[in-house]
Amino acid sequence: MTPCMRLLKKTKIEYKLVQYSHDDACESYGEEAARKLGVAQEKVFKTLVVVTENKEFAIGIVPVSKKLSLKAMAKALGAKKIAMADARDVEKITGYVLGGVSPLGQKKKLKTMIDESAKEFDSIFVSAGKRGLEVELSPKDLQESMQAKFENIAI
Repeated sequence: MTPCMRLLKKTKIEYKLVQYSHDDACESYGEEAARKLGVAQEKVFKTLVVVTENKEFAIGIVPVSKKLSLKAMAKALGAKKIAMADARDVEKITGYVLGGVSPLGQKKKLKTMIDESAKEFDSIFVSAGKRGLEVELSPKDLQESMQAKFENIAI
């Protein structure tokens, strides 16, 4: 059981756990999830970790069909400049492996921004903490549980 699953069991959040067979040769984890779940890529969100010029880490949650706008994310964080975090830092800070980074149940609580496009859907999919495991939940529940902000951060 992943930390994400433990957190969801503790809360009153309504969710659905969905599993699929992950192909180790696949490099685009989010696109693979959308394809194997049979849902639009716009409904499957990836969890990305960034680092500011002050060495502060933050989370950006964007659809797998888009990219994180570093400029928009920096503005949302009130930072001058940000970069994608190093893979080793991501795993150390979140407690998850790449391709299975869940926004929920991370080791450290980080500032989190969710792309505004999530509000277009009744439910979205995010990683449940390991490759091949997704959780479907409402964007509002995700936002509230993480004390995140909806921002226009995807391009």
